[in-house]
Amino acid sequence: MGRDFESEIVDMLRGRELTVAFITRFLMERGFEITRQKVERTLRRLVNTGIVEARIGNNGRKHYRLAR
Repeated sequence: MGRDFESEIVDMLRGRELTVAFITRFLMERGFEITRQKVERTLRRLVNTGIVEARIGNNGRKHYRLAR
């Protein structure tokens, strides 16, 4: 199941930039039993591998998008 929600995250980030809260919410709407902490861990791993970029938005929250 780990790969499934990881690929869902990448698909969600394909079109736009999202925060952890929105990613978690959208995954739960798609039927995944997931916590915010697990999403954060996965995003951290994706940032370290270079698939996803992170930045701090004007509201002080981290925003994630696909790496260019």
